Amino acid sequence: MLRPVVGGGREKPEGEKRMSLYECVILARQEVSGQQVETLTEEMTNVITQGGGQVTKKEYWGLRNLTYRMKKNRKAHYVLLNVDAPSPAVKEMERQMSINEDVLRYLTIRVDTLEEGPSAMMQAKSGREEREGREGRGDRPRRDFREGGFRGDREERPRREGGE
Repeated sequence: MLRPVVGGGREKPEGEKRMSLYECVILARQEVSGQQVETLTEEMTNVITQGGGQVTKKEYWGLRNLTYRMKKNRKAHYVLLNVDAPSPAVKEMERQMSINEDVLRYLTIRVDTLEEGPSAMMQAKSGREEREGREGRGDRPRRDFREGGFRGDREERPRREGGE
């Protein structure tokens, strides 16, 4: 029998031992290649599987600008991992990331359910790609400022006399 969960997502049957669910975002240095980021992701996945857990989803968000500089880096490779594992396996993964000099930052959060499907970042990325695919501003009306398009069709006000 499955327990109801608000918001959908993946859950375990009642009889099965429940491991904790985590979301982990990793920021890797901008100098490393995409292949090295993939290797780093595989290493962290191996740590989790050796600890008795599993990584249910891996998403590469790409090379993105950082809000502020971290360790002299202005950009970072972002990776999301959805993890279903016991706490010691996650602690070991975090220890490995803290040792690795290619990892700028990481954040692991325990969640009640893991989201299925693409994350919000991937949805925003696909929406942006669709918008960029359109030519110009075809869906927005073009305004001509010389013809009064900026202020609309306002009537001229009568001018005051007396210089005020």
